Amino acid sequence: MALSGLDIYKLLPKTNCRECGFATCLAFAMQLAKKSVSLEKCPYVSEEAKKILEASSQPPIKLITLGTGETKFDVGNEAVMFRHEEKFHHECGIGFIIEDNLKDAEIKVLLNKINQLSFERVGLQLNVNLVALKQNGQAGRFIEALKLVLSSTSLPLVLMSDNVAALRPALELIRDKKPLIYQANKNNFSELAKLAIEFKAVLVVQDTDLDVLSGLAQEINKLGAVDLLLDTGKKSISEKIWDLTQIRRLALKKSNRSFGYPTIVIVEENDPYEEAVEVATYISKYAGVILMKGIEAWESLSLLTLRQNIYTDPQKPLQIEPKLYPVGQAGKSSPVLVTTNFSLSYYTVLSEVEASKIPSYILSVDTEGMSVLTAWAAEKFTPGKISDSLNQFGVADMLSHKNLIMPGYVAMISGEFEDTSGWKITVGPKESAGLPSFLKNVS
Repeated sequence: MALSGLDIYKLLPKTNCRECGFATCLAFAMQLAKKSVSLEKCPYVSEEAKKILEASSQPPIKLITLGTGETKFDVGNEAVMFRHEEKFHHECGIGFIIEDNLKDAEIKVLLNKINQLSFERVGLQLNVNLVALKQNGQAGRFIEALKLVLSSTSLPLVLMSDNVAALRPALELIRDKKPLIYQANKNNFSELAKLAIEFKAVLVVQDTDLDVLSGLAQEINKLGAVDLLLDTGKKSISEKIWDLTQIRRLALKKSNRSFGYPTIVIVEENDPYEEAVEVATYISKYAGVILMKGIEAWESLSLLTLRQNIYTDPQKPLQIEPKLYPVGQAGKSSPVLVTTNFSLSYYTVLSEVEASKIPSYILSVDTEGMSVLTAWAAEKFTPGKISDSLNQFGVADMLSHKNLIMPGYVAMISGEFEDTSGWKITVGPKESAGLPSFLKNVS
C-alpha cells in the first residue's frame, strides 16, 4: 500500500540538510508521495527505510510482460476495482489454444486464421495476443508442433505442459522470448519454478483453493521466481468470477502480495456462442489473460470490441484529429458533411459515406472528443466553432460552392449559422444510417 507523505517523513533522517534540493525533509517526503522525485536524492536515508519505501512503492498487482519485440504485451499493474475510480491500465490478453496432436496441416490452418485476426475500429487496431500450444502426446511431437508454430507466428507463446522432459527442450527453442509456462501446482512447483528462472519465463500457478494458491505463490517467490500468473482451475462461471474478484480485492484492498499478480482463465467451451459469452464475462471481471479455442473472426471481433470499450480511459474520450477529410475522389463540387472529432461519431459517418460511393468531404470539428449532442449541450459544437473550423482548414478555397450538411440532431443551430457565416445549410438525417440514400438525393 502506498504511504502518505507523513508516513514517508517518519522514515527519513529529519536533518533538513537540503542536499535533496528541498528546504525540509517534510517537503521532500510530500514530493516522494506524489512520485515527483526519487528516493536516491536523499543521501542519508537508512537501508531499513529504503526497503520499506521500495516495498510500499510496488504496484499492488505486479506488471508482467509476455513476449518480446513488437508483439509483446503487458498485463497487470492495476490499481482500482472499478474503472470509474480511475481507469484500467493494461487490457487483458486474448490467446488461442492449439493442441499438438493435430496434423501439421490442421495446425497451419489454425495459425493462418489467428494471423488474420486483426481489425480496425474507430481508428485503432484491435489484435489478439497469444498462441498456446497444449501437449497431448509425446515430448517429441510437442517440439515438432512448437517448431511449426514458431515458423508461422510472432505472437507470445504459452507452453501448456507440466512435463519437464517436454518443457526444457521447448524452452530452449524459445529462450529469451519471455514465454508463459502453464502450469505449476503443489506437486511440481519446485521443478517448474527452476525452469521459469533459468529461461526467464512467466509461470502460471494453479490451485482451486485460494489459500493453497496463496501459499504456492509465496513458496515459488522464495525459490526466486517472481513473474507469476494465478489460476484457480476449472470452475463454473459464477465460481470463477468470485475467485477473480476476491484475488483482485485481496491484492488491492488488503495489500496481500501473494495475490498481487494478474490472473489467467482457460475457456474450453465447445459451443462458440457460449464460449463468447463466457470469455466476455471474464474480460469484464478482472481476467489478465484468457485462452480459448474458438478462432472465428466474428467471435474475436466481438470480444476485442468489448475489451476495447472496457479498457478505454473513461476520462479521455477517443478522438481524431480535427480537420477536413476527403472520402473517395472528393473535388470542388463534392458535398461537405459536418460532425465532431469524437472517434465513434466520425468513423460511423465515414462508413456510411463510403457505402454511398459518393465522393465527399467530412469536416471534423474540435469538440474535445464529444459526440454531436453532448458537444452541442456543452456548447462545444456551435455556429462559432464550426465557422472557426471552416476558416482554419480553408474549406471555402477547396470548393466551388458554400453548402454544408449539418447533423439532423442539431438542426436548431442551422438558422443562426446561415445568418452569421454566409454558408447554406442542408439538414441531414438524424441517424448516420440514412446518409447513403440522403447523399444520393442531394448530390
